[in-house]
Amino acid sequence: MSHRQHILFAIVLMAVAVLQAVSTRVTAAANLTGDDAAKTAYDVTLPGECNFFVTVAGKQFKFRYESSVSGIITSGSISRVSGVRIQVEFAWLGLNQVSRAGNQLNIQLEKSTQSFPINAFAPSARCS
Repeated sequence: MSHRQHILFAIVLMAVAVLQAVSTRVTAAANLTGDDAAKTAYDVTLPGECNFFVTVAGKQFKFRYESSVSGIITSGSISRVSGVRIQVEFAWLGLNQVSRAGNQLNIQLEKSTQSFPINAFAPSARCS
């Protein structure tokens, strides 16, 4: 798997399946060294802000990606996420980390964690 494919795969893990539907470019990606050797930093620039919905058990969650999304990729998770927010009830909360536990994505928000089945992100999202 190429470095670019590795980054895109990790972004999909983070529920940025929307990247499949819009033109993107990776502006900076670096393999880290030392204790961070198994991690990869990424910074992706989108053509603009992107909003899309994920439906779980009949309930819709709105995700918002700013024009710049970044984080640290490790095996099974992405941390230090920047540029992604999720609407929970009436509040927009920052997304800090995404990790996989079996067939679930655990999305750590500012003050709570939301779990989503991975298959909720299977369809390619479209920006609205």
